Amino acid sequence: MSLLAVRRLFRIQRVVIRYRLDDLLFALPLPWWLLAVRFVLPWRWIPRRKNALSRGARLRLALQDLGPIFIKFGQLLSTRRDLLPEDIADELMMLQDRVPPFESQKAIALIESQLGAKISEVFSRFDVAPLASASVAQVHAARLKTGEEVVVKVVRPGLKPIIGSDLAWLFILAKIAERLSADARLLHPVDVVADYERTIYDELDLLREAANSSQLRRNFEGSSMLYVPQVYWDWCRPKILVMERIYGVQVTDLATLADQRTDMKKLAERGVELFFTQVFRDSFFHADMHPGNIFVSTVTPWDPQYIAIDCGIVGSLTPEDQDYLARNLFAFFKRDYRRVAQLHIDSGWVPAETKLNEFEAAIRTVCEPIFEKPLKDISFGQVLMRLFQTARRFNMEVQPQLVLLQKTLLNIEGLGRQLYPELDLWSTAQPFLERWMRERVSPKTLLGNLQSQVEQIPHLANMTRDLLERLSQPHRSDPPPPYAHRDDHWALRLLGAGLLAGGVILATAHTRSGAELMAISAWPALLMLVAGLYLVVRR
Repeated sequence: MSLLAVRRLFRIQRVVIRYRLDDLLFALPLPWWLLAVRFVLPWRWIPRRKNALSRGARLRLALQDLGPIFIKFGQLLSTRRDLLPEDIADELMMLQDRVPPFESQKAIALIESQLGAKISEVFSRFDVAPLASASVAQVHAARLKTGEEVVVKVVRPGLKPIIGSDLAWLFILAKIAERLSADARLLHPVDVVADYERTIYDELDLLREAANSSQLRRNFEGSSMLYVPQVYWDWCRPKILVMERIYGVQVTDLATLADQRTDMKKLAERGVELFFTQVFRDSFFHADMHPGNIFVSTVTPWDPQYIAIDCGIVGSLTPEDQDYLARNLFAFFKRDYRRVAQLHIDSGWVPAETKLNEFEAAIRTVCEPIFEKPLKDISFGQVLMRLFQTARRFNMEVQPQLVLLQKTLLNIEGLGRQLYPELDLWSTAQPFLERWMRERVSPKTLLGNLQSQVEQIPHLANMTRDLLERLSQPHRSDPPPPYAHRDDHWALRLLGAGLLAGGVILATAHTRSGAELMAISAWPALLMLVAGLYLVVRR
């Protein structure tokens, strides 16, 4: 372990002591044996002055002092007012875009170093005071020489060593947890930390964020639901990003949204639809959707449009993950808990020997009470606790590739709760999901899939011919008898007929439920058809 990581541990301990975060921890309803730990903490026996700061301010300042990983944790918590006391949630909201900035002169020096030019040579105006500041970067308002109003995003200096030390300790804790606890092994903590490591380091590369923003803007070009600012690529570098300045109302500024008579119900429903559109239509979703990154346009409040910034963290799903998630959600919305249980077993998320009836009953017990209720009447804290208990009971494994999606869904649900507490998350999402599944098996989609597979036929045919010729070629040192060629010829023809029949069956196969008709990958079927045809018609 590096000396820097050890020093970082002592730094974390000092912050905990300085802000007395142990007081917040031991105020929770913990088991008696954990509460007893407070008596062996040496600093608790040292006389101290009464801290004038509120508990929320102490937590915010501590997370702020500890750096980007802890700040991001606070940002996620700030969106879940249903899980936090009001005073703590109010303080944590400040971590979204009001983290203390670093010195403007350092920002200017970094910009000039990255661009290889003076500020005055690129911008006709540059505001020295930051417009906003968050965990990884801060932004300054400016105007290009060509007249466009822009914002300049600058990465905070010196973040990599801090992030590296924090990640080192997270890996140590994850490994210890996996060794000591069977329950922890089901959560795959090491894989989760590894995924987060890639995510946080990607966020430090602003060229990647610029590319993500351009992709998201292209996905919603001309959309009335979402607007993504334009990126000015000529002035983007790994540590600076120049993009169009947007003007809108922060999504949590409910008073201003009410003053301009924003349709809050439609705004909340569009948030849900946007999430599902990004996940299922595009497989490319904004994965850092805390309120500091989301604004609402002031142009058409009766037909509200979101504005998204800060695309440093995006997620995507493989076609297999999309298919599995869609079928799970569809069965969930239909309250087909047996289907949900069966899908979990088929996918390997729970052991194959799991009793289907017991697993179905457990899922029904957790999920049934939350249907047909608005968000304000659902205790997601209790739901999450019962889901964790169910997972532990049936040895259900957490899928690391879906952790980012789950985090984003928590953001979206928390945002919807603030905008329109009467929002019915299920009735809003179900029609979209049904439409998406119908489109997956529409003639247009199937024709497109077939066309893409047909384009591969020449290549596959050559591969198949070469393979079969090698397999059917007799050994040179032991020539076959005169009658062997005829037997092999008919045997290969019979094999070819079998492959043709199997290919036709596979190509026309579908899932058991007509409502879940899904397009099955044509690769295995196509390979069988090509191989079978070749064997049948070869001389």
